[in-house]
Amino acid sequence: MAPVLIDTSVLVDAERRGDPLEKRVGDADRAISVITVSELLHGVHRAESEARRLVRRAFVEQLLARLEPVPVSTQVARVHAEIWARLEADGQIIGAHDLWIAATALGHGMALVTSNARDFERVPGLTIIAL
Repeated sequence: MAPVLIDTSVLVDAERRGDPLEKRVGDADRAISVITVSELLHGVHRAESEARRLVRRAFVEQLLARLEPVPVSTQVARVHAEIWARLEADGQIIGAHDLWIAATALGHGMALVTSNARDFERVPGLTIIAL
């Protein structure tokens, strides 16, 4: 099976439910975007209590120890610009972070595993694995 890019929504669901990542994603080679890293760390900083912050930080650090984040490259930026212009022209724009995550998946030839298929379905050519 080809490698998959895991969207933030899947990881947030896994953290909230206490599910192991394998239960949600299976045995495919997995990666995350650096944008997902930022979104997850943002959640750490927004935690409503110190106890919750510690749990979230532990979850994120455990993920980062297992998954190498895919950086934004010039190729990803080119894909991002094309998708952005196309969606904007069609009046179908999606969130800025989701746009970068979609561009990362497309730029690296990966399917996107997400719990937010509704928004990502607007992106032409993106293979989505909806959970």
